[in-house]
Amino acid sequence: MNTTTSASIDSAPVTHTEGAILSIKDLKVVFSGFKALKGVNLDVGENEIVTIIGPNGAGKSTLLDAIVGKSPVASGHVFYHGKDITNRSAFEVARMGIGRKFQNPNVYNELTVFDNILLALKGSHGVFSSIKSKLTAAKRDKIITVLDRVGLLEKGYSKVSSLSHGQKQWVEIGMVIAQDPSVVLLDEPTAGMTPDETHLTGEIIKTISQNHSVVVIEHDMEFVKQIAQRIVVLHQGEKLTEGSVSEVQSNPKVIEVYLGREQIDAA
Repeated sequence: MNTTTSASIDSAPVTHTEGAILSIKDLKVVFSGFKALKGVNLDVGENEIVTIIGPNGAGKSTLLDAIVGKSPVASGHVFYHGKDITNRSAFEVARMGIGRKFQNPNVYNELTVFDNILLALKGSHGVFSSIKSKLTAAKRDKIITVLDRVGLLEKGYSKVSSLSHGQKQWVEIGMVIAQDPSVVLLDEPTAGMTPDETHLTGEIIKTISQNHSVVVIEHDMEFVKQIAQRIVVLHQGEKLTEGSVSEVQSNPKVIEVYLGREQIDAA
């Protein structure tokens, strides 16, 4: 496999994986002496769905934070399309094409679903100017496409405040993909959803993956089985293993530190 060499933070040579949209190399994050990530490696291919699982405190959200510049990287590298973006600001990373959705929906409740997507469109600047500016046919078509992809076409002119929790999550997913990212990062997108909403979210994510690479943090293993093309298991800040659903489910280490615990809790 071809690789490209770059200087690392500590001057040691490092390579990114040729062909990977997102490439994480030996990533370490330290908070007040606590090693939250201890050298994680991860590659994400084009239009691939990668699901990250692991016990609470495994470093899952910290990994996403480090990718988008929210948590400072102590050492290691984040490559995006082969370019080293380690410790770039969250604003820079978003502008480059990595979209992040957090656990709780961050939406404008008193605006319509349509206007929420309008505000998120790439190139829009400010709430007032975005809403009051002339709505071009291209923007309208783009918004309608996004609404259709997240299952909210019929809710386009409803206020977000009138939606269910799950639908609000879909609005924010729509706001992320409206920015045309190559990579979409989703942190527990089904938290608080009903079973039906959870299943629909899985179908939305599979639709999104036709045009975007998607990285999902999730605890619900049934949902993981629905969407995962590849599963990465984190434990205590390190990658325990990765593979298909069947490979991960049958891995003795994963059963011991995560799946077995989940089964006990469910009993």
